[in-house]
Amino acid sequence: MTPSRPGAQRRVKIVNQAGLHARSAAGLARIASGARGAIWLARESLRADATDIMDMLALACGPGTEITLEAEDAADAVVLEQMAALIENGFGETGK
Repeated sequence: MTPSRPGAQRRVKIVNQAGLHARSAAGLARIASGARGAIWLARESLRADATDIMDMLALACGPGTEITLEAEDAADAVVLEQMAALIENGFGETGK
């Protein structure tokens, strides 16, 4: 189920050359699993559960894709910031 109005949102751009792939999705899932409520990744009209690697990969987010991180619980804004930092850092990959 997707939230109708998230408690917190953060818009980010995928900056690494490989886009959102299995290893990077696993990093996001690890962070999202620490949230109190549901965390979602949204691309255009599509949404994925941020704790589900395969669900996130189905969004097909290549380099330059803009996504919105959404938290059901406003208290999870800190989780969104941690996820955004990982994305903005190119998932720690060299050559972003």
